[in-house]
Amino acid sequence: MAFDNHMQRGYPIVFGLMLLFSAIELAISAWLTARFSARHDYFSTDERDRTHFILFSSIWTVVVSTTYLIFFFALPSTVVSSVLSHIVLLVLTWIFWTAGAASVTSMLGGGLNCSQTVFAYCSQLNAMEAFAWLIWILVTLLLIVVTIRGILATRRGDGVRGPLLA
Repeated sequence: MAFDNHMQRGYPIVFGLMLLFSAIELAISAWLTARFSARHDYFSTDERDRTHFILFSSIWTVVVSTTYLIFFFALPSTVVSSVLSHIVLLVLTWIFWTAGAASVTSMLGGGLNCSQTVFAYCSQLNAMEAFAWLIWILVTLLLIVVTIRGILATRRGDGVRGPLLA
Protein backbone atom coordinates (compact mmCIF):
# COMPACT_ATOMS: atom_id res chain seq x y z
CA MET A 1 0.00 0.00 0.00
CA ALA A 2 1.32 3.46 -0.84
CA PHE A 3 0.41 4.92 2.55
CA ASP A 4 2.66 2.37 4.28
CA ASN A 5 5.62 3.46 2.15
CA HIS A 6 4.98 7.09 3.05
CA MET A 7 4.73 6.16 6.73
CA GLN A 8 7.98 4.18 6.62
CA ARG A 9 9.81 7.10 5.04
CA GLY A 10 8.04 10.04 6.65
CA TYR A 11 7.72 8.81 10.22
CA PRO A 12 11.46 8.81 11.02
CA ILE A 13 11.91 12.12 9.21
CA VAL A 14 9.16 13.93 11.12
CA PHE A 15 10.12 12.37 14.47
CA GLY A 16 13.77 13.18 13.72
CA LEU A 17 12.89 16.80 13.00
CA MET A 18 10.82 16.94 16.17
CA LEU A 19 13.79 15.52 18.09
CA LEU A 20 16.20 18.01 16.50
CA PHE A 21 14.01 21.07 17.12
CA SER A 22 13.24 19.91 20.66
CA ALA A 23 16.96 19.58 21.35
CA ILE A 24 17.48 23.13 20.08
CA GLU A 25 14.56 24.33 22.22
CA LEU A 26 16.04 22.42 25.15
CA ALA A 27 19.36 24.22 24.72
CA ILE A 28 17.71 27.66 24.51
CA SER A 29 15.39 27.14 27.47
CA ALA A 30 18.12 25.49 29.60
CA TRP A 31 20.46 28.40 28.91
CA LEU A 32 17.75 30.92 29.81
CA THR A 33 16.88 28.95 32.96
CA ALA A 34 20.54 28.92 34.00
CA ARG A 35 20.84 32.68 33.39
CA PHE A 36 17.65 33.42 35.29
CA SER A 37 18.80 31.27 38.22
CA ALA A 38 22.28 32.80 38.34
CA ARG A 39 21.46 36.46 37.68
CA HIS A 40 17.78 36.83 38.58
CA ASP A 41 17.43 39.21 35.63
CA TYR A 42 14.08 37.97 34.35
CA PHE A 43 11.48 40.64 33.68
CA SER A 44 8.81 38.87 35.72
CA THR A 45 8.20 35.52 37.36
CA ASP A 46 5.96 34.73 34.38
CA GLU A 47 8.99 34.86 32.10
CA ARG A 48 10.96 32.56 34.39
CA ASP A 49 8.11 30.08 34.94
CA ARG A 50 7.13 29.87 31.28
CA THR A 51 10.74 29.27 30.34
CA HIS A 52 10.83 26.44 32.89
CA PHE A 53 7.70 24.93 31.35
CA ILE A 54 9.24 25.09 27.87
CA LEU A 55 12.31 23.37 29.32
CA PHE A 56 10.10 20.59 30.72
CA SER A 57 8.24 20.24 27.40
CA SER A 58 11.54 20.03 25.53
CA ILE A 59 12.89 17.32 27.81
CA TRP A 60 9.61 15.41 27.52
CA THR A 61 9.66 15.61 23.72
CA VAL A 62 13.32 14.59 23.43
CA VAL A 63 12.69 11.51 25.60
CA VAL A 64 9.43 10.54 23.84
CA SER A 65 10.84 11.12 20.33
CA THR A 66 14.00 9.15 21.04
CA THR A 67 12.00 6.27 22.55
CA TYR A 68 9.60 6.10 19.62
CA LEU A 69 12.38 6.28 17.03
CA ILE A 70 14.23 3.43 18.74
CA PHE A 71 11.08 1.31 18.92
CA PHE A 72 10.16 2.15 15.33
CA PHE A 73 13.43 0.72 14.05
CA ALA A 74 14.26 -1.97 16.62
CA LEU A 75 10.90 -3.37 17.80
CA PRO A 76 8.14 -2.26 15.41
CA SER A 77 5.49 -4.72 16.66
CA THR A 78 5.53 -3.96 20.39
CA VAL A 79 2.90 -2.21 22.51
CA VAL A 80 4.97 0.99 22.42
CA SER A 81 4.71 0.97 18.62
CA SER A 82 0.93 0.65 18.68
CA VAL A 83 -1.43 3.30 17.35
CA LEU A 84 -3.00 3.77 20.80
CA SER A 85 0.37 4.36 22.45
CA HIS A 86 1.24 6.96 19.82
CA ILE A 87 -2.10 8.74 20.18
CA VAL A 88 -1.89 8.92 23.98
CA LEU A 89 1.65 10.29 24.11
CA LEU A 90 1.19 12.60 21.13
CA VAL A 91 -1.96 14.09 22.71
CA LEU A 92 -0.01 14.73 25.93
CA THR A 93 2.86 16.22 23.95
CA TRP A 94 0.43 18.35 21.93
CA ILE A 95 -1.15 19.68 25.14
CA PHE A 96 2.28 20.57 26.55
CA TRP A 97 3.36 22.40 23.40
CA THR A 98 0.02 24.18 22.98
CA ALA A 99 0.22 25.46 26.53
CA GLY A 100 3.92 26.32 26.26
CA ALA A 101 3.84 28.07 22.90
CA ALA A 102 0.66 29.99 23.72
CA SER A 103 1.97 31.11 27.10
CA VAL A 104 5.28 32.31 25.68
CA THR A 105 3.46 34.10 22.86
CA SER A 106 1.17 35.75 25.39
CA MET A 107 4.12 36.78 27.54
CA LEU A 108 5.94 38.31 24.56
CA GLY A 109 2.86 39.87 23.03
CA GLY A 110 3.30 37.88 19.82
CA GLY A 111 7.01 38.60 19.44
CA LEU A 112 9.52 41.17 20.54
CA ASN A 113 11.12 44.07 18.75
CA CYS A 114 14.60 43.73 20.21
CA SER A 115 15.44 47.41 19.78
CA GLN A 116 12.57 48.47 22.05
CA THR A 117 12.14 45.95 24.83
CA VAL A 118 12.56 45.52 28.56
CA PHE A 119 13.46 41.85 28.29
CA ALA A 120 17.11 41.00 28.96
CA TYR A 121 17.34 38.13 26.46
CA CYS A 122 15.19 39.31 23.57
CA SER A 123 16.65 37.23 20.74
CA GLN A 124 16.66 34.06 22.81
CA LEU A 125 13.04 34.57 23.84
CA ASN A 126 12.01 35.16 20.21
CA ALA A 127 13.84 31.98 19.19
CA MET A 128 12.20 30.05 22.04
CA GLU A 129 8.77 31.20 20.84
CA ALA A 130 9.49 30.33 17.21
CA PHE A 131 10.77 26.83 17.97
CA ALA A 132 7.85 26.19 20.33
CA TRP A 133 5.38 26.88 17.51
CA LEU A 134 7.45 24.86 15.05
CA ILE A 135 7.41 21.86 17.37
CA TRP A 136 3.68 22.35 17.92
CA ILE A 137 3.14 22.18 14.14
CA LEU A 138 5.15 18.95 13.88
CA VAL A 139 3.29 17.35 16.80
CA THR A 140 -0.05 18.39 15.28
CA LEU A 141 0.96 16.88 11.93
CA LEU A 142 2.01 13.63 13.59
CA LEU A 143 -1.18 13.50 15.63
CA ILE A 144 -3.31 13.89 12.49
CA VAL A 145 -1.37 11.19 10.61
CA VAL A 146 -1.47 8.75 13.54
CA THR A 147 -5.20 9.38 14.00
CA ILE A 148 -5.80 8.62 10.31
CA ARG A 149 -3.63 5.55 10.72
CA GLY A 150 -5.73 4.50 13.73
CA ILE A 151 -8.94 4.87 11.74
CA LEU A 152 -7.48 2.76 8.92
CA ALA A 153 -6.25 0.11 11.38
CA THR A 154 -9.69 -0.06 13.02
CA ARG A 155 -11.39 -0.47 9.65
CA ARG A 156 -8.86 -3.13 8.72
CA GLY A 157 -9.72 -5.03 11.90
CA ASP A 158 -6.48 -4.50 13.84
CA GLY A 159 -7.93 -1.92 16.22
CA VAL A 160 -5.94 0.90 17.80
CA ARG A 161 -3.80 -1.54 19.75
CA GLY A 162 -2.39 -2.84 16.50
CA PRO A 163 0.93 -1.75 15.01
CA LEU A 164 1.32 1.66 13.40
CA LEU A 165 2.50 -0.01 10.20
CA ALA A 166 0.50 -2.87 8.69
